[in-house]
Amino acid sequence: MISIVIPVYNEELILPKLLDRIKSSMQEMDQAYEIIFVDDGSRDRTLEILHEQRTAETRIKIIEFSRNFGHQAAITAGLEHASGEFIALMDSDLQDPPELLPLMYEKLKDGRFDVVNGFRDARKDDKRRRWMTKLFHRIFTEASGLSQIENTGHFSMINRQALDALLTMKEKTRYIPGLRSYIGFRQTSISYERQERASGESKMSLTDLFGLAADAVFSFSKFPLRACLWLGLTGVFIFLLAGIHVLVSKITGWAPLGWSSTMISIYFLGSIQLTFLGVLGEYIYRTYKESQDRPIYFIRKKYF
Repeated sequence: MISIVIPVYNEELILPKLLDRIKSSMQEMDQAYEIIFVDDGSRDRTLEILHEQRTAETRIKIIEFSRNFGHQAAITAGLEHASGEFIALMDSDLQDPPELLPLMYEKLKDGRFDVVNGFRDARKDDKRRRWMTKLFHRIFTEASGLSQIENTGHFSMINRQALDALLTMKEKTRYIPGLRSYIGFRQTSISYERQERASGESKMSLTDLFGLAADAVFSFSKFPLRACLWLGLTGVFIFLLAGIHVLVSKITGWAPLGWSSTMISIYFLGSIQLTFLGVLGEYIYRTYKESQDRPIYFIRKKYF
């Protein structure tokens, strides 16, 4: 059986179209499947529409959160409740086409691969968001050293063995594409053009995307700490040269103007120290969050 995990948040406008396209795609495969919707505290008619659809389609399963816990928590809940031998993960906005699910299944069913990622070779969404996403993927790939991550998102299909490995990682600050790459196994990809959102507005603001990017980088890389180290060493080198210059000027009788050089030194060193404190604070916060060991979500009710 194939489990299709879809987190949803305020998607009343898009759900009927999403379900029609999923059912149409799955008919091509003649394969048993289930669709697990995780309602992440929606405030519109999303949950009501899911119940209406479920009366006509028994393969729909619903997990209702007690409140909004975030995209990564909703994905995790869906993966933990999936019962299929193959598990597909996709967002609800139809930017990632359900029509690719049969192709992903074909690559997995013969056992040659364990993970199939959707590779975005082109995008039709907002130019600013497209540029920022591309920049993040490039930085994250270089910083983390993980393969199969650049230009890939959540859209993917994995087998049960890969899912079991992924679910053994229990950290609270999660970035699913990074975890999926980290587990290894035999991975491949399918290229596609990412479409514009089918209806409504994106539920992830640029601030949310920046937060997700920060979680990804701080969770998988020591790059921020290494950058601080190099910045500090660069500052030491610059001011070593500046000290030599001041000493030589004193000896030769040509003393530099005091106020400007002093203020520049203070501002430069202060900026470096604040940067260091900010980076260390990010790591300390995430360490504190892990030590609390709180569940990353609570379920109000399940409809299985």
